[in-house]
Amino acid sequence: MAKTGRYSRRTVSFFLMVAVAILIGVLIAYEQISILYVLATLSLVALLLVVGFADLENVGRAEMETDR
Repeated sequence: MAKTGRYSRRTVSFFLMVAVAILIGVLIAYEQISILYVLATLSLVALLLVVGFADLENVGRAEMETDR
C-alpha cells in the first residue's frame, strides 16, 4: 500500500497556524512592527490575488446539475 501522507490537511494547517502565531509573537516581543506591516501587506495582497483569480462563476453548478 502506498502511504499518501503522514499528517492530514487539518493537522498541517493547524501546525502552520501555530507557527505563524509564534512568528507574530516573536516579532511583537522584539518590537519589529515594521516587518509585521510588510508581512500583513503581502498576505493581504496574496488573499486578494486568490479571490481575484478564483473561478466563482461555476461554484455550485456541478451540484445543481446533478440534483436535477
